[in-house]
Order: sequence, then C-alpha cells, then structure tokens
Amino acid sequence: MKARVLRMLRRVGLLGTAYAAYERLRAFGGAEGFDDGLPVPPARLRVRVAGTADLEWFLESGRLAEQSIRATLERHGTRIEDLGAVLDFGCGCGRVTRRWRGLDGIHGSDMSRDAVEWCRRNLAFARFETNSLAPPLAFADASFDLVYALSVFTHLTVELQRAWLAELARVLRPNGLLLVTTHGAAYAERLAPEERAGFARGEVVVRWAEVEGTNLCAAYHPPGALERLAPPELTSLDLEPEGALGNPRQDVNLLRRRG
Repeated sequence: MKARVLRMLRRVGLLGTAYAAYERLRAFGGAEGFDDGLPVPPARLRVRVAGTADLEWFLESGRLAEQSIRATLERHGTRIEDLGAVLDFGCGCGRVTRRWRGLDGIHGSDMSRDAVEWCRRNLAFARFETNSLAPPLAFADASFDLVYALSVFTHLTVELQRAWLAELARVLRPNGLLLVTTHGAAYAERLAPEERAGFARGEVVVRWAEVEGTNLCAAYHPPGALERLAPPELTSLDLEPEGALGNPRQDVNLLRRRG
C-alpha cells in the first residue's frame, strides 16, 4: 500500500479493515505444488506469516529460520535437541514449528485462532495455545528452555514489547534462552529523517502503532534497544545483524534469563 493511501485510511479510521482486505487479496494465486511431507496451511493463513501466498517460500523460509535458530544456539554451545521444552511465540500456522516434528516438548502460541486451530488439527506433535495482543500466555512459570519470537516484536508498540519481554521472562526457566528478531540498521533507510535521527539516538521507532499486532505496524530497533526494554532478569548474549535468514535482513537477538 502506498503511504498516501495509508494516511487517508488512518484519518477515516479504516486502516485495520483495509489491511485485512489487502492480506486476503495477497492470498490469491499462491503456488500449491511444493510439499515437505506435512499438511500445508491455506493461502489466507500463509499470507499472514510470510507476506505472500507462495507455498515454496513459506516452506523454504521455515527451513531457513530453523537454520538460523540452530546456528545461534550452537554459537553458545547449545543444540535444540538438548533442550527440554521450546515455545514458538507468534507461531502463526506453523511455518517454523513444523520444522521440529521430530522433537518432544514443542509448543506454539499465536493470537490468530484460525492459525492455532489449523496447527492443532495438522501438527499434532506440538501443543498450541492462543494468546491475546497483550499478556498473559497460557503457560505456567518457568515452562521453557527456549522461547523464540520471529518477526513478532517487529510489529508491536514499545509498551507491548516491554509487557511481552516480561511475560516471556516469566515462562523461561532459569538460564533459559530467548531469541527475538528485529528490524535493525539494515532497515534504517526506510525511515523518515526525523525517525532516523531518533533511531540513531537509540530509540525504537514504531510506525502505524494504531494497528499494532498486524504486519502493517512496524517497529525498528537500533542495537541494544531490545535489551533496554527487557526486565532485569534478562541479559543480552548476542546480536547478529541480518542473521534471520527466514526473515531476511532482520537481526537476531539472543537473551538469557538469569539463573
């Protein structure tokens, strides 16, 4: 959507409705011939997580995301196979969750009831729950060794980011890991001059905050910004610029819950 049209829709209060219609249009014409052996979600659900109905990219981007997660963990001496429980926060229709079908203790959570219901019916090796735009999650304290959130904090306001960082810290076990992807310096060229100045000062820039939680809302994080939003029980371990292969050009942030 062009910026001028978006501004007009914002003025008349139809921004969220228009973006939902845009997503439905994107769902038409996706490829249907590529298969990884598991059921594939319908185009309308794929668009929400991949930005396109193209099935080959949906599956390939999930494979690349798995590769990025594994590489980040292995840099810190950890294999996902050695972890007891994993949460895919913002799992959508299982783009990445499906990559862990050979593992135990896999969980997913998402605010889309349609996506969660699809996952429950078709990815039976994992447990799936719904969540709202704001916390809490449907999991007990200290439930997980790893939580990852791929292109989730990229679509939240600063207030919601703080709330979710605290909530994800709650469900992590002592020494558990939190992996989050963000729009970093590679995206600064998209910002207006005044936004870029705030970004350079270390501020998180959020566009289209009134449709937070949708792909239209976009948050941009300079280095260190995510850690500054996190509660004291989370400490930063790693930042890999443009390391999120399944979400191209996004940065990978790795944090640990203090023991």
